[in-house]
Amino acid sequence: MLFRFFNSDIVNPVFDFLMPILTNETYWLPVYIIGILLLIIKGGKTGRIVATALIFTIIVSDQLSSSILKEFFGRIRPCHTLDDVRLLVGCGGGKSFPSSHAVNNFAAAMVLYRFYPNKKAIFFSIAAIVAFTRVYCGVHYPFDILAGSIIGVGVGFLSGYFVL
Repeated sequence: MLFRFFNSDIVNPVFDFLMPILTNETYWLPVYIIGILLLIIKGGKTGRIVATALIFTIIVSDQLSSSILKEFFGRIRPCHTLDDVRLLVGCGGGKSFPSSHAVNNFAAAMVLYRFYPNKKAIFFSIAAIVAFTRVYCGVHYPFDILAGSIIGVGVGFLSGYFVL
């Protein structure tokens, strides 16, 4: 099972230390806020447009994934249904499909890519790492993050399309 591979087979002390930090939005929130502020202050007109597009996109993507899709599909998290899950963070009571971390980060990556295409590797690498942490930490199945990434790219594309 692919979940077991990512959650148990590739275990190592470095990942065990880093993944709970990288998956926790509390640590990312200051980075996101500073990034938005830098876009607004230093980015000129384009930066303000991007900041506005990002805020709008994250609101839409988060509500779509958390309030609509998760409730529609109702998939239970692996940490509630599978035995011997290596749980490195709290399991949470919410649903599993799709991963909101993946949806939101890939939506943001897509918006940023549309405006700053030369930095796409950075944007999508960050989104992929954050998404991967969800399986490693035991709170999502691989398909949750795959679907979340596809949905996020779609939301980000549409958001960027309407802004451009």
